[in-house]
Amino acid sequence: MTGKPDKERSRVAEGLRQHQAELRACALCPRMQGPAVTGLPVPSPVMLIGQAPGPKEREVGRPFAWTAGRTLFRWFGQLGIEEDRFRRRVYMAAVCRCFPGKKPQGGDRVPAPSEIANCSRWLQKEQELLRPKLILPVGRLAIDRFLEPARLDQIVGRQFPIAFAWGTADLVPLPHPSGASVWHRVEPGKTLLAEALELVARHPAWRRILDSA
Repeated sequence: MTGKPDKERSRVAEGLRQHQAELRACALCPRMQGPAVTGLPVPSPVMLIGQAPGPKEREVGRPFAWTAGRTLFRWFGQLGIEEDRFRRRVYMAAVCRCFPGKKPQGGDRVPAPSEIANCSRWLQKEQELLRPKLILPVGRLAIDRFLEPARLDQIVGRQFPIAFAWGTADLVPLPHPSGASVWHRVEPGKTLLAEALELVARHPAWRRILDSA
């Protein structure tokens, strides 16, 4: 959306603000622990899609606000954009917006298919409002919303054109930056992550957010 006339940006920003107000009032999933976590209502040609917020994200009301976020923003820092500017330039969404809660044996619960389906309406609406040119799904749950299931080493480091009713966007999958995962810190994950970030750095939509004021 960066590069569009100010009037159009204002229209989309207002649409996003109204959309997020409705999202925060959602109570469709009784097992999910709200309120919904959202990024800033920023009109952007780049959309980052995470999996679901953790307890810290729920506490502060901001996506990727804890350990995984520090790793994620370190990756993007290599591309010339620090965390605060990223949050003001990239629309941050997720497959599910509320914290799923903990599993009895420990760790965060994976959202149920019905919960993912309930939350998909919010993601679809955001895509229709933004019409992004570059989509960055982070982690398996987010990647599987767009691509057929495959090993990470078959999809990270590649770019996929995805057709929507409103047009086409480029998809660059990223591994989850969780500290519990070593995939992005050992080979071939380390090299494939670098290749994915290079694809992001070269994309015209990314260049537009870097060049924006």
